[in-house]
Amino acid sequence: MTPRTIFQVLEETARVYGDRPALHQPLPPGPGGADAGYLTYSWNQYREAAGEIAAGLRSLGVGKGDVVALHSDTRLEFYLADLGTLANGSIAAALYPSYPPADLVRTIGAAGAVAAFVEDPKALATLRDAPVRHWILLTGEADGALTLESLRSLGRQAMAAGPQFLDSILAGVSPFDPAVLYLTSGATGEPKMALVTHHAIVSNIDMGPAVLPMGPDDATVAFLPSAHIAQRVVMEFLTIRCGVTVTFSESLLKLPQEIRKVRPTILLAPPRMWERIYTTVCTELRKRPAAARRAFYAGLALALAASRYRRAGKPVPWRIRGPLALADRLLFRKVRARFGGRLRVAASGAAPLGKDLAEFYEAIGMPLVEGYGLTEGGVATFNPIASPRPGSIGKLLPGVEAHIAPDGELLISGPCLFSGYWKDPATTAEVLRDGWLHTGDIAHIDPDGYVFITGRKKELIVSSTGKKIYPTRVEMLFKMEPLVSQVLLIGDRLPYLTALFTINDSAAMALKGMEPFAGRPPAELTQAAPVLSEIHRAVGRVNKHLAPFEQVRKYRVLPRDFSIVDGELTATMKVRRTRVIENFREQIAELYAGRD
Repeated sequence: MTPRTIFQVLEETARVYGDRPALHQPLPPGPGGADAGYLTYSWNQYREAAGEIAAGLRSLGVGKGDVVALHSDTRLEFYLADLGTLANGSIAAALYPSYPPADLVRTIGAAGAVAAFVEDPKALATLRDAPVRHWILLTGEADGALTLESLRSLGRQAMAAGPQFLDSILAGVSPFDPAVLYLTSGATGEPKMALVTHHAIVSNIDMGPAVLPMGPDDATVAFLPSAHIAQRVVMEFLTIRCGVTVTFSESLLKLPQEIRKVRPTILLAPPRMWERIYTTVCTELRKRPAAARRAFYAGLALALAASRYRRAGKPVPWRIRGPLALADRLLFRKVRARFGGRLRVAASGAAPLGKDLAEFYEAIGMPLVEGYGLTEGGVATFNPIASPRPGSIGKLLPGVEAHIAPDGELLISGPCLFSGYWKDPATTAEVLRDGWLHTGDIAHIDPDGYVFITGRKKELIVSSTGKKIYPTRVEMLFKMEPLVSQVLLIGDRLPYLTALFTINDSAAMALKGMEPFAGRPPAELTQAAPVLSEIHRAVGRVNKHLAPFEQVRKYRVLPRDFSIVDGELTATMKVRRTRVIENFREQIAELYAGRD
């Protein structure tokens, strides 16, 4: 297709869908906590607001190529500010609000941002030390900061004074200009900033309709951090491209109720959310009578068998199909109802999805469609909606090429690749060579074109005996245990594997014998006898599925979960292995004291 800017894509959609709803932002509750409904923007209003923001920024002296930071949870005003920044030809640099303020101040300074959109006065107070000329509040008011409405008013005044003012701004922006400065998650090292052009992003979303058909009759709920590529490309830019209505989540605590209310047809969530739902189902089952538990697991066994027949292209025998229909009606339909009853695409992204978890959702009639992307390469693969393959990240998007290097590393090429790391040509040259992006992921491609990720090159564990272990596969097996919240394998250049576990508190309290621990601090729960006994059994169950050199020999149950604040998790809940090992080095040393 003809190269376009991201704002031109919004203009195209506004011309087609006009006054149809584009964005729904929950309003603050009314008196007594009453539901106040939504602030709704149509596609025409979306385009108009973005244009006013662009004109307002230019009136402030923020020009083409200037970096504009955005610090906000995902909400309607973020989308308006983002598109206004891009329409102005400025570079939009979204931040992770959950990261420590001192880190964010450094990031804003390193990016050279001249202006910053901030969600509210409370967030602004934590960022005041950043060297920014213009602060703009998305909500609320504060001294020394413009409000979003006042910025839009400046834009309207400029456009009224010069009817060609906005047109000249838009005409000055090329599809090949830089658009977005992504902050990488830093899961395997220190975060970096990656620069991506309008053309790369638009090329990526133009691939979308072929693999994920959606349109104005579809609805979705957005809640992932907007600094992440999965949220930005799929839930912001692709929904613009396809005219999908987006409803924003007010908070993660309210997300389950919001999903039931909105009844989305498409939902993108990280594996962590799908894991939590699976754990909730398992925890609720523990509280049911033994007969109910047996019925559920018998139905699940039938469903897993049916899935194997379907993946092999064989008809499901009546001896399975008949009782499975009953199990679906009585059991699995209730799980699916949690998502509103209209969900046709349940997508998983932003982190690897475990094969066993994917098989569970496929069995209950809600197959998770996993995709794969990375900050430096855009969204590169997606499972076919009609035939997703558990354990696979899907097939290459049209226009994306892939090659497996001799050492097994996945290399990709295509129009979606980033331009480079911000002011860091040396690091850029390490990953972008001869038009191929070196992803750092070890992969293989099956005869049907499905891509499978084995693990990260940087995370490979090589034991002192020379055995190679990709920890992600083993950790995914442990995450199928409802009691396990997080797990980290250790063993590089050591004689055997060990593990650090954190505990799911709700699953812990559902264990028999935990009644005396009700209301106790989480640290006490982790050392309760029923919890330690169940973890011991879980290690035994998982070890049965592993080769001897992959089995966990020793482990520790930690007194707290991993956290973003302590640097152990990214904003999308991926574990930062190096930081965890650093933070818990004493516990790890104990696991190898007096090696046997």
